[in-house]
Amino acid sequence: MDLSLLQQLNEERAARRAAILVTRLDDGSQRLVRRSGNHSADPLKDEFAKRFRSGKSGTVATDTGDVFLTVSVPSPRLVVIGAVHITQALVPMAEIAGLDVTVIDPRTAFATEERFPGCTLRPDWPEEVLKHAPLDAYTAVAAVTHDPKIDDFPLIEALKTECFYIGALGSRKTHGKRLERFTAEGLDPALFDRIDAPIGLDIGAASPQEIAVAVLGSIISALRKAPEPGL
Repeated sequence: MDLSLLQQLNEERAARRAAILVTRLDDGSQRLVRRSGNHSADPLKDEFAKRFRSGKSGTVATDTGDVFLTVSVPSPRLVVIGAVHITQALVPMAEIAGLDVTVIDPRTAFATEERFPGCTLRPDWPEEVLKHAPLDAYTAVAAVTHDPKIDDFPLIEALKTECFYIGALGSRKTHGKRLERFTAEGLDPALFDRIDAPIGLDIGAASPQEIAVAVLGSIISALRKAPEPGL
């Protein structure tokens, strides 16, 4: 493998950016395809979209010969804003599903080790946490505090950074007021359809545990089924 390509691939991995190394099997020539690039004119664009979503490497037949796609995607993350009852049910289920989970809540009475044993817990304001662990396209954000002072900032950041899932707890009336605040902050209203609110699949969930199931279902659906932006 070309050392410069290896260095570039490692840089993408370190920055939690997805990339695919394309290797022609007839002559060994290689090129690196970044998820953030424009692939509209690439004959493999549909295959890239599928592989960026699945994360699976493999051989692909083309008109000019077979190529091998070595796919490197970050592990999917879930950032939950709010150490509430829903979160207590959601965290272990999301971890079983293969998500790296972080819970953020500045309310130290809620964000305790006793309530979230073994969880990556950040008892601080989202603004501070996300400075050091920024959101990205392979991160889901679920805001469940019901407190705009805590929820609004990470939701806005999620819209700006193309998180694959953005969900917010609250009624339609509450969400309408939320969007009014976001508009006042200068966000493009065209982005607002990306917010899943009220949060979770519409399965009639009532208890915190049932709501957690609905939220996780929406996250998995967004990760595996939604179209890739820019492809």
